[in-house]
Amino acid sequence: MKPDLNKALILGKVQKIWNDQPLILILGSAILFRLLAAIFAKGWGMLDDHYLVIESSQSWVDGYDYNLWLPWSKGNTGPTGHNFFYPGVHFLLFSAMKWLDITDPQIKMLIIRTLLGLFSMITVYYGYRIVEVTEDKKSARLAGILLALYFFMPWISVRNLAESSCIPFVILGFWQIVKRQNNSRPFRTFFIAGILFGLACDVRFQLIFFPLGVFIILVTRLKLRETAGITAGAICSFLLVQILIDCFLWGYPFAEILGYIHVNVTDRNSYFNLPWYNYILTVGGILLPPVSLFFIYGFVRGWKRYFLIFFPAFLFFLFHSFFPNKQERFILPFIPFFIMIGAMSYYKYVAVSGFWNKHKKLLRACWVFFWVINCILLTGMTFTYSKRAKVESMYYLSKYPYLKMIIVEDEKGDVPIVPLFYTRRWPKYPVKREQDSSIYQRLPSIAADPKFDHPQFFIFTGSKNLQARVTLARKSFPLIVYETTIEAGFLDKLMHRLNPVNKADKIFIYRNREFYKTKIR
Repeated sequence: MKPDLNKALILGKVQKIWNDQPLILILGSAILFRLLAAIFAKGWGMLDDHYLVIESSQSWVDGYDYNLWLPWSKGNTGPTGHNFFYPGVHFLLFSAMKWLDITDPQIKMLIIRTLLGLFSMITVYYGYRIVEVTEDKKSARLAGILLALYFFMPWISVRNLAESSCIPFVILGFWQIVKRQNNSRPFRTFFIAGILFGLACDVRFQLIFFPLGVFIILVTRLKLRETAGITAGAICSFLLVQILIDCFLWGYPFAEILGYIHVNVTDRNSYFNLPWYNYILTVGGILLPPVSLFFIYGFVRGWKRYFLIFFPAFLFFLFHSFFPNKQERFILPFIPFFIMIGAMSYYKYVAVSGFWNKHKKLLRACWVFFWVINCILLTGMTFTYSKRAKVESMYYLSKYPYLKMIIVEDEKGDVPIVPLFYTRRWPKYPVKREQDSSIYQRLPSIAADPKFDHPQFFIFTGSKNLQARVTLARKSFPLIVYETTIEAGFLDKLMHRLNPVNKADKIFIYRNREFYKTKIR
């Protein structure tokens, strides 16, 4: 009986803390899972959070320009519409690591993921506080625990996505407004909020819809000092930062912003052109029904009561819903506000409704179902190493002292992109020319070059027709030998099973004995 008694006492203490000091449990659980994700959730989620942030910034530290963004790089064709602020922050971080003699790519990324996870704690803490001040502690507890432990939150928090890294700035901006709604210094309050909103826009340009939404509310309510404050703050932190960056790089202001607008307008139909209701389905599905349906109803039902938070978030969501190019990550900044409004409205309009009052057991069962599924997914994603094969194959090559060129190919003879960051160097890897049907047509000309320019390794992705592909490569480089195989990660394999479009190929590494007679162990 004693173990049962101890268990009851522990549960009683946890329940008391949850009732009296919920932030302790919310922040503790949020920190725990974010640190676990920082340690175990290696790799990257989407191309942008690695190749547009990590590869670019580390290459600048190494005196190279991976994406040819810099105007002084050979091959640069002018502004490409990319935001230099967020990669610039990583440039400073990697420069500091270089000064501290931290060279291992995996350790560098562990540091970056840990910093991102800790930075995301702002969203959890101030999201809780906004709901608590706006409504009550009960709603704040629900919002806080969901911001902390929604199954994708720890994983997405440690990714290098601009769409997630901008969120804490927006949350802090709204906290400035909410906590001082009846203060005597409105200009100062909204000036600080404007600075924070501007920093969010520096990270992700589309976040302009949040301060724009607040601006519209203030103008329609004739809040002149507040309007002047938020406008001045946003100009200071957004426009001035962008002007300084563009003037330094290009010699004139708004080069990248105008380029970004041009690219998004001209190429708006070039990617994922999905129907306007796609994001409604995304929110309803990914946030797990039936709870996601409760929150959708609550978000719509509570629009007037929580209008100051609702309207900017809705404006952001509306723009992305009608803009043709749709990717799930684009609406990440909307999710915390959806959760906060949904949590507040849940206790106001859902839990107290006539139907659910009559079916409280069913409502409780819905939440039990939600938390069971959420905890399973949370555990899986927190320990997920995505893009494992690509990362580990490049990291494997980093132990070799000389790495000037590698040949990368797939089952179709194409050249897939690989994360050179993990090699600690920037080896060349030839791409297929327009007139070539496969990379193999380039190999004879590469083999004719001096030995110094020959590839040290061949990276074969996918096992289909592997021996035939190796035979083709050996016609030009007869000394290549099998070195090792790198397996894809669990999630990559699972996603491939669900949809074969998602690649989960093994990677086979072959060594060129022209350079390395034996394998380095």
